[in-house]
Amino acid sequence: MAAEEGGGVDGHHHEHPPAGRARLAVAFGITAAVFVAEVVGALWTGSLALLVDAAHMLTDTAGLLMALVAASLVARPATARRTWGFRRAEVLAAAAQATLLLGVGVYAVVEGVRRLMTPPEVEPGGLLVLGVVGLVANVVALVVLAGSRSANLNLRAAFLEVVNDALGSVAVIVGAVVIATTGWTRADAVAGIVISALIVPRTLMLLRESTSVLLESAPRGLDLAEVRRHLLGVPHVRAVHDLHASQIASGLPVLSAHVVIDDECFRDGHATALLRELRNCVAEHFPVSVEHSTFQLEPAGHRPHEGHLHP
Repeated sequence: MAAEEGGGVDGHHHEHPPAGRARLAVAFGITAAVFVAEVVGALWTGSLALLVDAAHMLTDTAGLLMALVAASLVARPATARRTWGFRRAEVLAAAAQATLLLGVGVYAVVEGVRRLMTPPEVEPGGLLVLGVVGLVANVVALVVLAGSRSANLNLRAAFLEVVNDALGSVAVIVGAVVIATTGWTRADAVAGIVISALIVPRTLMLLRESTSVLLESAPRGLDLAEVRRHLLGVPHVRAVHDLHASQIASGLPVLSAHVVIDDECFRDGHATALLRELRNCVAEHFPVSVEHSTFQLEPAGHRPHEGHLHP
């Protein structure tokens, strides 16, 4: 006897509207406009620093575009072929954005070291103006995204993209001011290295979290040993095996288990009430509430037919 609580094309169609899609669209438009402005500005001022920052903006614009596409895919309903719809698109987008950011961070460190050794000539006036324009635009984008940045991994990655842009603009401004007042052209390289050192650790954390979801690790905060102990504490439960938990997307943990119960539960009709009690157990007793759970109820005599039993 098996039963499932949660989504799917035959059960409850829990619709999960895409969080922050309109906010992502605004942030993408702002970032794309700044990218175009920086390319034009780099050609106008002859600034290599601004051209490199424009390349950085290109990767961030691509990252936000991926986030926007993922948010649109998440809105699609589940089908018989894709029973969870495109919910995992937000995790894939977050992983791709984190990979892009990591690449930009590593490149910025390498490029910064190169510029420390051979600093390029930079026209600080134009650099300062475009740095201020970029910072203002990024602050606006941050305000737009701030309200939904914790909704899922995709929006967290998008927010981090814009934070990276804002820090890059600060670095451009600081570098331009130092160069204009002291003539020390290595200031831009130092600022770039410092910003990379700040952004790379966060990027690694986001990449690790999104990879953990893709590898179907148990959701953070859900101790399966504790789950097993609670299930075994339910009256008439004799054993629990093949206990698995993973996360489809942000806020969507799933759990399945084979539960061996007393034989008389199948004869006296108590199995249905027991199944409801098991569902309530995983939905209410843990820091991570698991509303999508599947339990296979088995009599004790069924164990020899299970073959190799997983823990």
